[in-house]
Amino acid sequence: MKTTAIITIILISAVVCAAQPDMTKSVVMLQVVKQPFDYSTPWKQSSFSQGVGSGFLIEGNRILTNAHNISDNRYIIVKKENFAKKYPAVVEFVGHDCDLALLKILDETFFDGTQPVQLGDLPEVDKTVTTYGFPMGGTHISVTKGVVSRIQTDVYVHSGADAHLVIQTDAAINPGNSGGPVVFDGNVVGVAFQGLTQADNIGYMIPTTVIKHFLLDVNDGKYDGFGSLGINVFAALHNESYKDYLKLPPDTQGVVVTSVLLNSSAEKVLQRNDCITQIDNYDIDNDGMIMIYGQKYHLSEQVETKQIGETVNITFWRDGKQQTAQLVIQLNRPVFEVARLYDDPPPYVCFAGLTFVSANRNYLETWGRDWLSDIPHILRYLLNDSIHLNTDPLRKEYVVLSEILPRTSS
Repeated sequence: MKTTAIITIILISAVVCAAQPDMTKSVVMLQVVKQPFDYSTPWKQSSFSQGVGSGFLIEGNRILTNAHNISDNRYIIVKKENFAKKYPAVVEFVGHDCDLALLKILDETFFDGTQPVQLGDLPEVDKTVTTYGFPMGGTHISVTKGVVSRIQTDVYVHSGADAHLVIQTDAAINPGNSGGPVVFDGNVVGVAFQGLTQADNIGYMIPTTVIKHFLLDVNDGKYDGFGSLGINVFAALHNESYKDYLKLPPDTQGVVVTSVLLNSSAEKVLQRNDCITQIDNYDIDNDGMIMIYGQKYHLSEQVETKQIGETVNITFWRDGKQQTAQLVIQLNRPVFEVARLYDDPPPYVCFAGLTFVSANRNYLETWGRDWLSDIPHILRYLLNDSIHLNTDPLRKEYVVLSEILPRTSS
């Protein structure tokens, strides 16, 4: 089986000739110095590195960019097009689960002559969009075009675990374009953020449905994140025999619950083999899709429209009877964190020469590029089945012995 690597950079190809707003007043270059943490020896940090990315101004004198541009940063510099002066910036909010971040410039003179952008809606497939940014190969703003080829739910590479709506374009790929705005009809419809390394002309942008959720979330002064129902589902109802086993009417469509996360908002409502047929009056088909925004998208998209603490109504079948319930949207993160962690130092304890660390994806990735196959079997088992293995509602994390230091006691 061929594998396709994904990288967090994007550039939409072709040269723009259509009239567009003067984005030179809105798009900025980011120069970021990073120093990530070393999860194998958590008291140390890795060496410094420097990267370049893009961002753009939005209302409130803030700069929107990708989280992967500024993760593990030690210093951020922002530069405007055609201006030599560089301005220090700080991270105001960051959402690693949606690969978005807001930066704040402390020097108010930075905003002289600038213009914030306006956010639009989802573009239609086959529409031509324009990307702005600072890809490799130059220091001036790049203006390019691409066509929207697909809109679907996919995993965001930055966290490696969180899935949201993405817009696919026929795009060439160049480093530095990440965080730049993608414009249609004068409004920003996405943020360029990742592409495929082994496929020609395929790139992705974060749609404004995700961007607006992020911006609304931080209005209260903190970022909570995207929530979930705390369940795993399976498109099992294509099998008529299985439908009979679940005592469902012949014309029933929906998805089957395979597991419920411990301590989740669904724990006391749903159980294994429940069949969910509706979410907020959206009918769920046998592929787990609902008709929303005029297209078929995964049912999780309706959950994505909600903030933490809001609710959804579901209709489901159990033992041949139809029921309804209300579920609260919560973070519902698993005990074993499968998403990559950034910015904060990893916790650890040294006792008698024994070093204990949290078992998470960052630690597993210290095994190198082929970590999925190289990690010990017990850790692979924990990674794949931690939801089923954990039966302790008080468990906060899994801890492993990562290193034995050379001491007499050890």
